[in-house]
Amino acid sequence: MQRDNLPTYLPRLAEAHLNAVMTAQPVAVVMGARQTGKSTLIANATATAGMLRLTLDDLDTRSQALSDPEGLVSRADRMAIDEVQRAPDLLIAIKRAVDRDRQPGRFVLTGSSNLLAMKSVNESLAGRASYVQLWPLTRHEHLGLGTAGMWQSFFDAPHAQWRELIESHDMPRAAWIDEAQHSHYPPVAVHRLNADQQADWLQGYLDTFLARDVAELSAITNPLDLLRLMRAACRALGQTEHQAAWAQTTGLSTSTVSRWTDLLEVTYQLVRVPAYSVNRTSRLTRKPKVYWSDTAMALHLAGNPQPTGAHLENLVLDDLIAWCGSQSRRPAVHHWRTTTQREVDFVVELPNGTVLPIEVKATSAPGVSDATGLRAFLDEYADLAVGGLLLHCGDDVLTLGRGIVAAPWWKVL
Repeated sequence: MQRDNLPTYLPRLAEAHLNAVMTAQPVAVVMGARQTGKSTLIANATATAGMLRLTLDDLDTRSQALSDPEGLVSRADRMAIDEVQRAPDLLIAIKRAVDRDRQPGRFVLTGSSNLLAMKSVNESLAGRASYVQLWPLTRHEHLGLGTAGMWQSFFDAPHAQWRELIESHDMPRAAWIDEAQHSHYPPVAVHRLNADQQADWLQGYLDTFLARDVAELSAITNPLDLLRLMRAACRALGQTEHQAAWAQTTGLSTSTVSRWTDLLEVTYQLVRVPAYSVNRTSRLTRKPKVYWSDTAMALHLAGNPQPTGAHLENLVLDDLIAWCGSQSRRPAVHHWRTTTQREVDFVVELPNGTVLPIEVKATSAPGVSDATGLRAFLDEYADLAVGGLLLHCGDDVLTLGRGIVAAPWWKVL
């Protein structure tokens, strides 16, 4: 599989979810960070063909949305509206229109912030809308496959078959350091920007995010204070969230750090991975771990010359959350850590409680000792876990006993 001659539009794994939502609900809401391809997805999805497309980035359209939302909503029977968080009261007009006519697929809305978590949004369209998440490109999407990693296979097949499944999964080998350094935002990935061009693009993205997007969501008088917090978070990638330390590093109050950390999560920049909370015999750490939605942006913010093992973890997480967000029955991603320092990087939990523990190691020669955390987890939750997966940087698929398989990250993602 080559990345040469890539099309302008790369199929997205969220497209199938969007099409399914539009056959059942009057409103579909596509949420994700700016520049993840929400407008492009809507322009290319099968279920959105023929829709009137509007954006609240357009001043005239936004003016009507603010002054005459009912009039804007009545402009067409089927309508796609970008950046709806810029006029939250528009959702009330959409609710009224839907209550008059609940035909599926009437509206598609996009937002660069999580509308469900925004305090300024008083209308969630509960019972009228379903939500579709869009993240930066997965590796499979970048290769034109329109999917994420083979996560579902680990739940569908017994672990005795995992090795054969992974070995038969035809994916090109890749260096994880290169993958972490290359942004997965579509404008960068599709056009194959070089390192300098990418740095310019990432800085422009940050400038816009701080000067415009944040200003519309929160009264931040000095955006550079928020930038310092973003840098502090990106330097703590893969660690448990420590707001007191970030406050000390940035000179901000702990209450400000708490409020702004929530803002970064709402805008799909910072990613919190909560602790797995099913406690049986072990005392567990309860704090979430923090990652970023794009590893190249995290490196840019932190000023890191080279990725670390935490960035490899972040690559795996970014693929996981993209897969989870595309599912109608949405899995959750946790981390597991005991007070005695036994830990597993990620625990993927299906709605029925079944779990897949995943450990990520930046080594090309994994051994039994690298699976210590996985074995401890499987001892604790043998009745819930489908097996254990250790992702590494080598070439071989290995069995490490007790339901644990070690696999190259690039074969799975």
